[in-house]
Amino acid sequence: MKIYTKTGDRGETGLTDGKRVSKRSCTIEAIGSVDELNATLGIAAVEAKTLPDAAHLIQHIQNDCFVLGADLAAPMDGAGNTPRITQAHLTFLENRIDELDQDIPELKHFILPGGSILGAQMHLARAVCRRAERAVVAFEKEDRINSLAKQYLNRLSDLLFTLARWVNGKEGAREEKWHS
Repeated sequence: MKIYTKTGDRGETGLTDGKRVSKRSCTIEAIGSVDELNATLGIAAVEAKTLPDAAHLIQHIQNDCFVLGADLAAPMDGAGNTPRITQAHLTFLENRIDELDQDIPELKHFILPGGSILGAQMHLARAVCRRAERAVVAFEKEDRINSLAKQYLNRLSDLLFTLARWVNGKEGAREEKWHS
């Protein structure tokens, strides 16, 4: 299979049902934002090799990002074989947040994104995740989508924040308090 098809040369791309849409549509903005999130997580995954638990979790999230992208690319009234974000995906994220939260100090003030390289990458991934969430909310105004998609991104950004703090703790990086 060739990587290039030339079918997108005029500013349109195809969805899973064969429908052609503009590359500037809310649909493609949402899917592209999730793809950008996945690439950002890929950078973090490379750095996470020294923390196998984090590396495994990041890879799991990356796989779920493909499910999310497929979910957003397929109409809700389409074929039933499209991978979809489910309540189980949200429960997985919530359980990981609760587990990681047990290993980090209670947050009593705002902190600056940063710490270790991996911690900073997780903070960046969190910000990219929030942008993807905003894109999905805009897409929802244009078309019917799986309501769990935006919930997933909201919960994922919470997990990425918690994971950044956990990583910084494991790597001995100090959290810098925000001073107004």
